Amino acid sequence: MRSRSNSGVRLDYYQRIVHRLILAHQEPVTGLFPASNVNSHAWIRDNVYCILAVWGLSMAYKKIADQDEDRAKCYELEQSCVKLMRGLLMAMMNQKDKVEKFKMTQSPCDSLHAKYSSKNGLPVVGDNEWGHLQIDAVSLYLLILAQMTASGLQIVFTLDEVSFIQNLVFYIESAYSIPDYGIWERGDKTNHGEPELNASSIGMAKAALEAMNELDLFGARGGPASVIHVLADEAHKCQAVLQSMLPRESNSKELDSGLLCVIGFPAFAVDDAQLIHNTKDAILSRLQGKYGCKRFLRDGYRTPKEDPSRLYYERWELRMFENIECEWPLFFCYLILFHAFQNDKRSVQEYADRLEKIMVRSEDGTLLVPESYAVRQDLVGQEYQKPGSQIREVVGRCPFLWGQSLFILGRLLQEGFLAVGELDPLNRRLGAQKKPDVVVQVVIIAEDNEIRDKLAEHDLHVQTIAEVAPIEVQPARVLSHLYTYLGRNRKLGLSGRKSRDVGILSTSKLYSLKDRIFAFTPQFADLSRFYIASDNELMIDILKGEINFLKSAWDLLGRPLVTLVLKRIHLDQDKIPLAMIQTMRKLKSGYINGTRVMLGSLKDFLNTSAITDLSFLGSTEDGYPDRLHSDVQTYLDEHLLRSFSNRSTMNLRGGQLRPRTLRRRMSCKGAIKKTRSINVDSDNLGMEGPAPLTERRLSSVVPPPWLQPNKQSHVSVFATTPEEGPSTPSLHLGNELVIRENIYPVDPHGSNRTTIDRRSEFVRQHEITVPKILIQRHRAETNFADTEVEELIAMLRETENLEEQGDILQFLVDTQGLDFNTAGLGFKNKSDDSASAAAGAGANPKAATDKANATSTPKTTSTPGGATAATANSSSSSSNTNSHNISSSSNSNSNNSSLNLNANPSNNDSSHSEGMLEEGRVVTVRDLLKGLYEKACQQKLWGLVRHTAGMLGKRVEDLAKAVTDLLVRQKQVTVGMPPNNEHTITAPLPEGELRQLIHDAYGDDESTSMLTQELMVYLAMFIRTEPQLFHEMLRLRVGLIIQVMAKELSRTLNCDGEAASEHLLNLSPFEMKNLLYHILSGKEFAVSSVARGNLSIVSCKSSRVSKKSQIGLGDPEGEDALLATIDDRQGQWLRRRRLDGALNRVPRDFYSRVWTVLEKCQGLAIEGRVLQQSLTQEMTPGELKFALEVETALNQIPQPEYRQLVVEALMVLTLVTEHNMVPSLGGIIYVEHLVHKANQLFLEDQRKVQGDATLCCAKIKDGKEQQQAASGMLLCGGAAYICQHLYDSAPSGSYGTMTYLSRAVALVLDCVPKHGEMECAIS
Repeated sequence: MRSRSNSGVRLDYYQRIVHRLILAHQEPVTGLFPASNVNSHAWIRDNVYCILAVWGLSMAYKKIADQDEDRAKCYELEQSCVKLMRGLLMAMMNQKDKVEKFKMTQSPCDSLHAKYSSKNGLPVVGDNEWGHLQIDAVSLYLLILAQMTASGLQIVFTLDEVSFIQNLVFYIESAYSIPDYGIWERGDKTNHGEPELNASSIGMAKAALEAMNELDLFGARGGPASVIHVLADEAHKCQAVLQSMLPRESNSKELDSGLLCVIGFPAFAVDDAQLIHNTKDAILSRLQGKYGCKRFLRDGYRTPKEDPSRLYYERWELRMFENIECEWPLFFCYLILFHAFQNDKRSVQEYADRLEKIMVRSEDGTLLVPESYAVRQDLVGQEYQKPGSQIREVVGRCPFLWGQSLFILGRLLQEGFLAVGELDPLNRRLGAQKKPDVVVQVVIIAEDNEIRDKLAEHDLHVQTIAEVAPIEVQPARVLSHLYTYLGRNRKLGLSGRKSRDVGILSTSKLYSLKDRIFAFTPQFADLSRFYIASDNELMIDILKGEINFLKSAWDLLGRPLVTLVLKRIHLDQDKIPLAMIQTMRKLKSGYINGTRVMLGSLKDFLNTSAITDLSFLGSTEDGYPDRLHSDVQTYLDEHLLRSFSNRSTMNLRGGQLRPRTLRRRMSCKGAIKKTRSINVDSDNLGMEGPAPLTERRLSSVVPPPWLQPNKQSHVSVFATTPEEGPSTPSLHLGNELVIRENIYPVDPHGSNRTTIDRRSEFVRQHEITVPKILIQRHRAETNFADTEVEELIAMLRETENLEEQGDILQFLVDTQGLDFNTAGLGFKNKSDDSASAAAGAGANPKAATDKANATSTPKTTSTPGGATAATANSSSSSSNTNSHNISSSSNSNSNNSSLNLNANPSNNDSSHSEGMLEEGRVVTVRDLLKGLYEKACQQKLWGLVRHTAGMLGKRVEDLAKAVTDLLVRQKQVTVGMPPNNEHTITAPLPEGELRQLIHDAYGDDESTSMLTQELMVYLAMFIRTEPQLFHEMLRLRVGLIIQVMAKELSRTLNCDGEAASEHLLNLSPFEMKNLLYHILSGKEFAVSSVARGNLSIVSCKSSRVSKKSQIGLGDPEGEDALLATIDDRQGQWLRRRRLDGALNRVPRDFYSRVWTVLEKCQGLAIEGRVLQQSLTQEMTPGELKFALEVETALNQIPQPEYRQLVVEALMVLTLVTEHNMVPSLGGIIYVEHLVHKANQLFLEDQRKVQGDATLCCAKIKDGKEQQQAASGMLLCGGAAYICQHLYDSAPSGSYGTMTYLSRAVALVLDCVPKHGEMECAIS
C-alpha cells in the first residue's frame, strides 16, 4: 500500500472530526439532524448549514482521489448530503397542501413548518404554536439545493419532485412583501409574535430565485421538463427592496448580524460593493465584541436579566438588555468565509486567531464552537458601566453544529483543500463585479399597412404584425396566462403560478414554444388596463423609464428586447403624435436618456436576444411531453385571433331620429363639480368637515318629488313659456301631436334657480329601499311629473358637448342609479318614468311605461310595486340602438356582457313597455357612461375621464402593486384629507380592500379618489427609478400632496381654489406626473397655461419657459400667458415649509436626535399627543418603529407649514441636548408653546423695526381686532395663529426662525439659566 501524502493525512483528520461531530448525529431513517441530544426537533436552517461541511469535504476528497478508498469516502460523504437534502424534501412534500394554500393567503398559519421531527419527518408543533413562517429557511434550502446540483450531486429524482420545487419557488417569490419571523424566529424583537419584513429573508429569497432560474434539477442528464423557471422580475423586486432596507434588518431591528449571510457566503445577494461594505462596517462597529457578534441590539435571549419563565418581553424591559446581549462566535465563522471569498488573507487570519481564543477544547483536544457567550450574573453591573470589560461564560449548545460546520469550511479554504469557486459553482460571488453596459434593443411594429406608411413619411421604416411572421407578437397578459401552467401537478394537487404580474424583464425576452417564437409587448402598453394608457406622452415617459430600468437591472444572457406595437388608437386626429415621432428619432440615434439603444426589426435581433423555452406547456402528466397541453392549445388558438383586434367604441347619440334642437337647457350644469372635495382656500386644510357629507348621504334616502308616482292625472303642473307658446315646433311621431312642456316649474316666488340646482347632491346607494314620502316644497301644487328624466335623455342624445353629457349622466346616476334602464327614452312620446331611485342592488329599475298622448286622459292603475302602470296606446318609435355595443352588467367590476333580459326579476308585476328592451337589449346609465368614458379618453378631456372612471368603478390595475412597492421600501401611505379623514395603510392590502378604503376616505368625490389612485402609481414609479427623492420621508400623505398641488397651481396661475382644483383635475396624466415630480424634488417650477384648460409645467431654470408650451393651440391672448414672473422672493420660505410639511420631509437623522431629547425629558407633547420617555426604554434611536411614533404625533397637525415649524423647534431642542448645555430638560415639553412664544417674540421685533407684519398681526390691537383674532382668523391668513410672515422667514439670520425659536427655548424651559453668561457652542 502506498504511503499517503500529507494532504491525504490532513483530510483524513478532518474526515474523523466531521464524522464524530456531525455525521454521528445524523438520523439513519430520515437523514435529519436533531437539535441536540435532548431535543429531537430538526430545523430546516440548521440542518442545511450542518451539512455544508460534509459537502465541502466531499469535494476536497474528489480532488485528491488517487486511491479507491478516497473515492469511496468521497461518495459516502456525497450520499450523506443527498440523504439530508431528500429528508428535508420529504418532510416539506408532506405539507404540500400548505404550499398550495400559502400561494393564495400568504398567512403565517398556512406556511411550511420551520422544524420537523428528526425521527420521522412529521410536524412536531401546531401551525399556531410556533413562528413557522421563515422564508429565509426555505430559501436557504433552495439555494443550497441549486449549488449542490450544480456541483454534480443528484438530489431530485422524479418530475413530481421537480414540480414541487417549482412551487417552492412560487412560495418564496413574493418574499419582498411578506412579513415573516426571520432567521431568529422572533419577528418583532419584543417577541410578541408579530412578523415583520426582514432584510435577511428577502436577501436569501433573492439569492435562491436567481440560483434556481433555468436550473436543470436532473443535472447533466435532464431534459426540458426538469428545468425550473423563475420570473426575473420577482428576483429583481427582492433585490430592490433589499437595497432600500440595508443596513437595516427590519422595523424593530435597526441592525442584525444575520445580514452577514446575505452580503457574503452563502447568499451573495447584494450587487452593490459599497452597500456590502457599509453593512459589514455597521455590524462590526455596533455589534462586534470579544466573543463574537451580538445578534441585534437589545437582544435579551439567554442574558442574565431575561425572565426564562415567559417567551415575550415587556416593552419597557428591553432597555435592560442594552450592552449585556449575548455574543455569538458563529459570526466570526461567517466573517472568515466572507474575507476568504474576498481573498483578503490578512483579515481571514485575524478572525481565525480571534475565533481560536474563544473556542472550547474537548477532552481529546478537538476545538469546538460554542453557541454563545453571556455575561456572568454577578458581573452585570460592571458590564453596564464599561461595556466589553467583563469575562463571559458559555451558554447554550457546545458544539453548536451550525457554527462548527462553517468553521470546518473556513479551515478547508484556509488550508487550500477547497477553492472558493467549488463552494459556489453557480458563481454567485461575482455578482458585485462591474458589468459591461447593457444595450437595449427596441422593435416598433405597426398594427397595419396604413400606420406603416404614415411612419414611412417620417423616414421611420417598420414592419407590420403580419410581416414579422413567423414570429408572433402578443400582449403581456398572454404570457402571464401561459405562466399559470408552470408547476401544475394533479397528483400532488398543486395548481401552478398564482401571481398575474409579468414585469418588463420577463417581456424583454423571446420565448420559444415547439417551433414557434413569441415576442411579448410590455405590460404598461396594454391599453385595456387604465385611462393613463391613453395619454401618449405618459406612455412615452414610462417607456423611457423602463428602458433606463433595463439598463441597470438586466443580468441575463443576451440583450433585452422591447417590442412595441403602434396602433390606430394611438393616433391623434389620424396623425401620429409629434411626441412619438420625436421619441422614435431619438431611439434611432442610438441613445435615449443616457442608455444605449438599437432600433431594428425582430429578425435582426433573433441571435442577440435572450430566448426562453416554454417547454413546461407540454402535457407531460398525460405522457405526451411533445404535445401542447390541450387547454394551452385552445387558449392560444382563440387568442391569436383576437389579441390585437380593436374594440369598437359605443356610440352615445342616436343617429337620425333625434328630437330637433331643444331651445332650453336642462339645468344639470355643475353636477360633477359638486362632488369635488379638494380644499384650497380655507385656512385649515382639510375636507369641508364631516357635516356636508352626512347631509349628502341622508338626502339619498328620500326620493325627490319627481320620482314619486304621479297621483294627479292632469298635466297642468307646467306652464308653457311665452316664447314657446302655442307655436311650439311639434314633433310628428305616428299621427300624434305632442306638446313639449317647459321643464322649469313656475316658481311663485320668482326665483330663477331651478329645483335641480337647489337639491343637494344625491349619492348612489342602491341598497336603501326608498320610503314613499312625498316631500312638500314651499309650493304645494308643484308636484313634478315624471317627464324629467325623459327630457334629460333627449338632451343627452342631442348635445355635442361631452362635459354636458357628463353632468346629465352624473345627475341620472345620483337620482336613478347606475343600472337605470334608458332604452327607448327620449325618442318616443312621453313615457312614465316609474323607476324608484334605489333598485335592488342587482336589479334594473322597473321599466318605464309609455304614457298616452297628451290629448287623451290616461287610465292610471297603481300596482303593488308602487309603479304606475299606464296603458300605452302609442306606437313606440323605432330607435337605432343597434349600433351600440353594449355590455350591461349589474356588478360594476365584472366585465362579462350579460344581457339582462328580465328587467326586474324581483317584481314580476311590473309591466314592460315596448321601448324597454330594444332588440332584447337594455341600455343602462352605466353603458352610456362607458361610452362617454371612451370618448373622453379619445378627446383627452382628463377631468371628465377621471370622473367617469371613478363612477364606473374602474380600477388602476397596478394599484395593489404600487402600494406594495411603497410599503416594502419602508414608506407608509395615507389617503384622505387630514385631519379627520386620513387613513393610513401600513401593510399590503388586496386590490378590493384598497379601493374600498380610498373610496371611504373621499366619500362621493370620485375624481379625487381616482386621482389618489393615479398618484400612488406615479409615486411607485418614482420610488423604483429615483429612490433619492424619498429620503427622510416616512409617510406619503396623498391627500396633503393633492392639496399642495392645487395650492401650487392656484399660486402660479393666480386663480382661486375652485379654479385651481378644476385645473388640477384636468391635467393630463403626463403633466400630473410631472407636477408631482417637481413637488417631490422641491424644484421651482412655473405653469404655462394653454388653450382648453391644458397646462404645461416647466422648470424655472430651463429655457423652455420662454417658448410656448406644445400642448393644444393657444387662444390669442392666452398664448404667452406665462405666470412665472410673479414676485418669487415673496412666499418662498412659506412654500418651502408647506411642501416639506406636506411631504413629511425632515432634516437628516431627525428621529434619532429626537430620541436623545426624549431621553432627557419626561415627554414631548405635540398637538395633544404625548411622546413618553418610556419609548426610549423599548426602542433604539435608529429604529424605524420609533421614527413612526414621532411621525404619528407630528401628523396630528393638519397645517403643513405649522408642522414644519414644530420640526424646527424640535431641532433647536436637539441642539440644546447635543451640546450638553443642561443635564436634563425637566418635565413634559409642550413643543407648540415654543412655536407660539417664538411668534410673540417675532411680532415684538416687527413692531420695533416696523416690518411687514405690522400690517397684520403686529398691528396695535383695538377691540375689533381682538374679536377677530379670537374667532380664529388672522388678517394675513397664517395657519394656527402664527403670523404668515414668520412662516416666510428664512431659518437663519438675525430675523430667522431659528433665532426666535432658540430665544423661545431659553425663555420657556426652566432648566436653562436665566442670568449670567453661557458658553454658546452652536456655530
